[in-house]
Amino acid sequence: MVSVGALRAHLVGVGIAGPVATTRERSLRSYRLFAAGDPRQTLGLDPGRTWTPSDVLGLMADQCGVSPDPRHISGQDVIDPDLTLAGLDAFAARLRQAARHREPVLLGTGHPQRLLGFYAGLAAALSAAGCPVLTPSHGRRVDMPTQFGLRPHNLRYVGGVAVLRDAPGEGARGAPGVHTHSPLPVRVALAGAATRGGPLPSLVVGDHGWVCGAGQLGIEAMGLADSDDPAVFVAQAEGRVSVVVPLDDAVRSDYYRPLTRYVLNRACLSQ
Repeated sequence: MVSVGALRAHLVGVGIAGPVATTRERSLRSYRLFAAGDPRQTLGLDPGRTWTPSDVLGLMADQCGVSPDPRHISGQDVIDPDLTLAGLDAFAARLRQAARHREPVLLGTGHPQRLLGFYAGLAAALSAAGCPVLTPSHGRRVDMPTQFGLRPHNLRYVGGVAVLRDAPGEGARGAPGVHTHSPLPVRVALAGAATRGGPLPSLVVGDHGWVCGAGQLGIEAMGLADSDDPAVFVAQAEGRVSVVVPLDDAVRSDYYRPLTRYVLNRACLSQ
């Protein structure tokens, strides 16, 4: 069992929370782009109101722990580890509810190199508890727009977790998946589930476009988000996402293992 104190020390010690690798410049740029409606930052979310950069900064200070001072424009960003812990507790409570009612769950990540193990641990525990862990549209082609035109990918499931992989001949063999912020993968997955007559997920768990894309379509979603991912926090503020855990989403994959153990223990899903 991972204690709260030990986990808090771990979060700060490995840079998941506290001073993180994300720079202040990068975060502020993301807030400006989100406010301008740039799809690279809206992640499939259509905000319900106008958000100015100042509004976004205020929200991120409250929900993530970054500095609220607009004059602070350089250096490392900061994520409040106590907000991370609170988010993990809420995350675990929702998973416990899903397991109790054996709800169908869809898991997906745009950060497979870092977060696949975290989500796969949840998928295994939910499946063992009797939850249908959905894998709709497995192998379906997803054409992703780039500055050079459409690039073909395939939707795949690894350990019950959806990831986007380069189409054959397009990328490195053996890679766990590609990094993406796009909502297209979750749209393809949900469309596949609907076409086959379901079941549709009661809950989507993930990050980036997986969370915002599902929430925009009216499906409950929760997940992880970095200090430069304002769309996920805005989606929560507008009631489109139920739980957001603020953390650095790009540290070593093994650093997230204590988080998996903590969440599963709190959710009464430890195996």
